[in-house]
Amino acid sequence: MEASCSLDIDQRQAAAFDRIARLIDQAHTIAICAHTNPDGDALGTELGLLHIIRAHWTGKQVACLLADDAPVPRIYRFLPGAGELMPAAAYEGTPDLFISVDLSVASRLADAQSVLNRSRHACIIDHHPCDDPFGDAWYIRPSAAAASVLVEEFALHLGVPLTPDMGLCFLCGIITDTGRFQYQNTDAEALVASSLLVAAGADPAMVSLNVYQSFRLEFLHLKAAVMARVVTFAHGRIAYSYATSADLERTGASLDEADGLVDVVRSVAGSEIALFLKEVPGGKVRGNLRSKTGLDVSGVARELGGGGHMAAAGFTFEGDVDEALSTVLPKLRALFPDDVARGGTTSFPRIDLS
Repeated sequence: MEASCSLDIDQRQAAAFDRIARLIDQAHTIAICAHTNPDGDALGTELGLLHIIRAHWTGKQVACLLADDAPVPRIYRFLPGAGELMPAAAYEGTPDLFISVDLSVASRLADAQSVLNRSRHACIIDHHPCDDPFGDAWYIRPSAAAASVLVEEFALHLGVPLTPDMGLCFLCGIITDTGRFQYQNTDAEALVASSLLVAAGADPAMVSLNVYQSFRLEFLHLKAAVMARVVTFAHGRIAYSYATSADLERTGASLDEADGLVDVVRSVAGSEIALFLKEVPGGKVRGNLRSKTGLDVSGVARELGGGGHMAAAGFTFEGDVDEALSTVLPKLRALFPDDVARGGTTSFPRIDLS
């Protein structure tokens, strides 16, 4: 079936894609990597690009890396090529080219940063804001709903026909980064891109089945605990909850399964910002932030060493959940200056961590 819609690529984008394509032309060994704690867009973009390179360039040696020394999250193992993903710590090569996708800040490469440092050249395709990108070439457009949209457009620019495998990877990225087309970043471009992918053979039901309809019972027990702890703050404008290491041990849920629980907190009526915290190994807490309005939560994430978009961001905090709340909630409350003016509380409700 032939799609009746198309994606527009302007001159600036075409020139950036040409620079990236020349770097791939000149490279024999290539490493591709996304950010630490990868989500559906990170993995979908990375694997989709792998399929593009194999379709358009023959004889290239391509390694798909995971920034962390951890397995591929269970819900994304259905993606074509997922079995080829390997921890960057196990990769000993010195690639001619390092391609960073869904990531513009080298520090968020975790173990893969050392691979970047020993690569001859580097380039970026990303949709996160970045003032000082690394590498020899890049295309960064924060207005894109997902990095998968941009790499799909890279394929179209090259004249590479979209295949079902590419389509499934990119569609997973778009669906997850738009929250199943529910977030504010869902725009005409994302919908057109998705339409082209479905026309190429991608199955939206397969993405939904694997990512949203295959929860283990252990995860559902963890979700119940997180739902029971949801608290609101700042006249109901901020909602937050958490999961501890003890919760994971008690329920048998895995760490990566907790990633989507920020959407449980996000669903609270009347809230404008959602915060979800989970304890991770090493005495740290990983935080996810979501904004349901025009408020920008990325600045708070950057203050804490993380990053992201205006409506979706994350960070890692050294300390426990209670310490993280003491640090993060005042920063979030400061996004509501009118709350301060009308005498909003300067303390936050503490939750029982037992």
